[in-house]
Amino acid sequence: MTNTAWMETAADLAASRGALGIGLGAAALVVVALLIGMFAFGSRRTRNGSRRPRPEEQPRMPAGGPVREVREQREPDEVPRSDERMTPHELNGHGNAGSRTGAAQERPRWDEGSSGSFGSGGPGSH
Repeated sequence: MTNTAWMETAADLAASRGALGIGLGAAALVVVALLIGMFAFGSRRTRNGSRRPRPEEQPRMPAGGPVREVREQREPDEVPRSDERMTPHELNGHGNAGSRTGAAQERPRWDEGSSGSFGSGGPGSH
């Protein structure tokens, strides 16, 4: 390859890299302009579209006072026995597991001397 051919190839390569760089820079500017435009559009839309609720639209406490948590022990309803297969809509609660207030209302506690959980490393009660 002669010296002039090498120079022409290098010039062509540099020119193509320069064009590629300019193209990437222009694409980056377009993306930044789109992001700024979308941010401006979104902020204008939320500013105009939503208003704060008026005092009469605020949530109110129920007439009976605040609702309290009820703690009770529940036990499941038994599945009725039959000779034919039952579908979920034939069960009490329409297929949801029904329950009722349990007879014993004290909370179950761990046995004295047991570890309290499986695999906790304690000796447990043997």
